[in-house]
Amino acid sequence: LEWSDAGVDGSFRYLRRLWNFARDYQSEIRPHLPAQRALARGGRLCPDAAQMRRDIHLHLKQANYDLERHQLNTVASACMKILNAMERAVQAEPAERAEVIEEGLSILLRLQSPITPHICHHLWRVLGLGEEILDAGWPEPAEAALAQEEIELVLQVNGKLRGHLRVAAQASAAQIEAAALAHEAAVRALEGRVPKKVVVVPRRLVNLVV
Repeated sequence: LEWSDAGVDGSFRYLRRLWNFARDYQSEIRPHLPAQRALARGGRLCPDAAQMRRDIHLHLKQANYDLERHQLNTVASACMKILNAMERAVQAEPAERAEVIEEGLSILLRLQSPITPHICHHLWRVLGLGEEILDAGWPEPAEAALAQEEIELVLQVNGKLRGHLRVAAQASAAQIEAAALAHEAAVRALEGRVPKKVVVVPRRLVNLVV
């Protein structure tokens, strides 16, 4: 067999991204901010920050699931996805961005520490997250972070895609129907007609049948 260092190059590029990311955001991170304590109590975040936090905890949840089944390659993939989620932090409000990034780095470094212990231990201390990463405990996903306040539904008219509709996660069928009928794309497609039937598939789509 011929040796290939392509995998090594890819791993090095990822670790360099992680190092640079931690360096770039080090000045923004202030451990144990009052805002972070508010987050731990379930404080609200702007939509961009909330989505970033949800992505981080979803990847953590999948990684822990895979760990139980000894699927270690997908754990490494989850670490990369968590970093990807944090790199989209520029979209969030600065204070909330720092708050979620601090939590994200804490999760990522602990999750990755069995794979690359030296760099994770060093970054843990440099970022002020603690003295010993091994004393921090294994990260677990927060149910509050995974919860969604809003969901996106496919909007159809006669089975044809017309757009997407955002509604409250707990919206009733009647509320979803009202929002769909008021949607600009639906109004254009209906051209004044009244739907004979409105089909709501929970958490997936709403179809206006004329």
